[in-house]
Amino acid sequence: MKVAIFFGSPSDRETMKKAVSVLTDFGVEYEAYILSAHRAGKLLTSTIEKIEKSGAEVIIAGAGLSAALPGVIAAQTVLPVIGVPLECVSEKSNGLGGMDALLSIVQMPSKIPVATVGINNAKNAAYLAVQILAVKYPELHSKLVEFRNKMADEAAENGGRGVKL
Repeated sequence: MKVAIFFGSPSDRETMKKAVSVLTDFGVEYEAYILSAHRAGKLLTSTIEKIEKSGAEVIIAGAGLSAALPGVIAAQTVLPVIGVPLECVSEKSNGLGGMDALLSIVQMPSKIPVATVGINNAKNAAYLAVQILAVKYPELHSKLVEFRNKMADEAAENGGRGVKL
């Protein structure tokens, strides 16, 4: 396993599947866990220890509202943690559209950083995880360079033409 994905509620599954899609496209192994920092603290701690021992190298953690999960994980490991602020869609939510989660994750205390992507942007979290892993794995680096080159070629192909709106 190289990437561990955590999120606090089954309702976050669809958003976090977007990270899985990117990781799968790049051939990166992952395991996913639904664990709340507030409701399952001891289980979260033991799971972090387990994934460290099993070889995880990057963690993606999605959380809404107070978004404690990425910060709690970062406080318990030296692995890079990428936080995905999630828009809470429950009827009990405060209606802040994920801004509360974004600010909670991005404002981690000094010396315990959490990389943060945009609200609900699990795909970018996975792309960042791939970039981190590509530093160590030449085959992944090659795939990432190929992906970027293809993206640039497609942009150039569509770039100088007028389009109908």
